[in-house]
Amino acid sequence: MTVERRRLGKTDLEVSPIGLGAMQFAGGKGYFRYFLAPIAPDCMDEIVQVALDKGINWIDTAEVYGGGASERAVAHGLASAGKSPGDAIITTKWMPVLRSSKSISKSAEKSTNRLNPYPIDLYLVHQNYSRSSVKAQMDAMADLVEAERIRAVGVSNFSMKKMISAHEFLAERGIPLATNQVQFSLLHRKIENNGVLEAAKELGVTITAYTPLGMGILTGNLHRNPELLNSMPRVRRMRFRGNFEKSQYLVETLEAIALEHEATAAQVALSWTTNYHGDTVVAIPGASKTYQAEQNAGAMRVSLTSEQMSTLSTLSAELAS
Repeated sequence: MTVERRRLGKTDLEVSPIGLGAMQFAGGKGYFRYFLAPIAPDCMDEIVQVALDKGINWIDTAEVYGGGASERAVAHGLASAGKSPGDAIITTKWMPVLRSSKSISKSAEKSTNRLNPYPIDLYLVHQNYSRSSVKAQMDAMADLVEAERIRAVGVSNFSMKKMISAHEFLAERGIPLATNQVQFSLLHRKIENNGVLEAAKELGVTITAYTPLGMGILTGNLHRNPELLNSMPRVRRMRFRGNFEKSQYLVETLEAIALEHEATAAQVALSWTTNYHGDTVVAIPGASKTYQAEQNAGAMRVSLTSEQMSTLSTLSAELAS
């Protein structure tokens, strides 16, 4: 199967509609141990291998995921898969909380070392909380592009106003804003109402959707086996509060549509997320098991009808926050 490629914003980076989110590769360290179980190193390698074999061509990580553990795991997985630098697109992020733009260059250097020999293709500001202005952050990012230390710049969790500002400040340096990475799924559709999605379309900025499966709710596995909730870290269970029972009918509809496509509920949910708004949205579901990586990649072959997408949109509009 020939996998579609989409440009990230107006950059020269072309990615598959589905990428591999590597937050799970944090290794159960730091804050992430409260809602993500650790994954064995050989399993992480296999997940990377399967994702790439099935048509995914990019991996998203961040310095804050396990204090660099995820970045190192991504590099190890690529090496284990026999990949050379440039064979896969790598995106990682600078965490700005309680930090200024002066730390961006040093953080990029540390991430580069952890990912070695694989270069950073896309570097993002992870949150919109920094001690520096958006202009200062974008100038520091632009410096990295001009020094050829990264290829493109993105942001994550930026409001409409801050995203527009980031776009404008980068444009002054002749650099496009590639993406705004935000939460978006059938259970979380705030960007459709707060101006982020509309502005992204107008500016030509790609939306990268994280947690596109609602932390697993939209797979249907938890509805079929509620006892699985008890085996999850407590914080993750708490995040399901309010969404689990009220999403029952939506999940049943996902499964019914999946039967028509010989697919899974997760694949239908991912197909909706990456196609309902045309080519504006790409997604980075995570995987803690190889079958999940294969399933996520398989979503790229699911082509929903306009009627099916509208049905899911109507149902989820009643649930989504």
